[in-house]
Amino acid sequence: MADQPLIVERRDEVEIVTLNRPDRLNAMNEGLIFGLRDYFTGLADRQDVRVVILRAEGRAFCAGLDFGAWKNDGSRGAMQHVWRTQRTIASVMQAMRKCPQPVIACAQGAACGGGFSLLLASDVRYGTPDLRMNAAYIKIGLGGCDMGASYFLPRLVGSSVASEYLLTGRFMVAEKALSCGLVSEIVPQEGILDKALSLAGEMLLTSPMGLRLTKDALNLNIDAASMEHAFAIEDRQQILLSPTEDALEARTAFLAKRAPEFHDR
Repeated sequence: MADQPLIVERRDEVEIVTLNRPDRLNAMNEGLIFGLRDYFTGLADRQDVRVVILRAEGRAFCAGLDFGAWKNDGSRGAMQHVWRTQRTIASVMQAMRKCPQPVIACAQGAACGGGFSLLLASDVRYGTPDLRMNAAYIKIGLGGCDMGASYFLPRLVGSSVASEYLLTGRFMVAEKALSCGLVSEIVPQEGILDKALSLAGEMLLTSPMGLRLTKDALNLNIDAASMEHAFAIEDRQQILLSPTEDALEARTAFLAKRAPEFHDR
């Protein structure tokens, strides 16, 4: 599998998605990005997969764009070629947010540019002590806001911290990411996948539809226009879930002090 830029491993209802270009610090080439786009887009129709863990091989999570790997074959103009590259990478982060499965990211070493945005688009992030993240774009003459960074980062860490890093391109280290809530925990490299699998296991104890609608409500309420809108989304979620067979099973199991058996019905 060394020549596969993306590896997907199934463990019951969890899939582990691994960036597999360690010799290039998992920098984004076409094979990796199109693989990620197709994978996350396809999750909408795969209710057998309930949680996704995103990780990477080697000493870095993702060093950003592999500049030499996006060649224009002459069939497109220069502007059209850049637009295709830009939109294809951006579509990955959008698909990650839209897929119904929670995405748990495990990151080590460098997470730069688009690699940083892969973390921002995840639902939960764990980092190793050597994790270093930045929105590198402003360092190469572009705007600091790219690949969803200006959308995700202020919502995750607040406007002041986001501005500090997007306006400079400086690296955010693991301890800073922990202190501002960008990562949930700092975990040694050898234990980070087990940490993610443990969290995934806790998520699997919930009802399948309840888990999907919770991610849905979290995403919608990040942009809720008002408190009333947020309550309306929560009300919708609970009304949809209350009459399900799984909700009845959860209540019955709770009263009987046993583990519930869910069937996504």
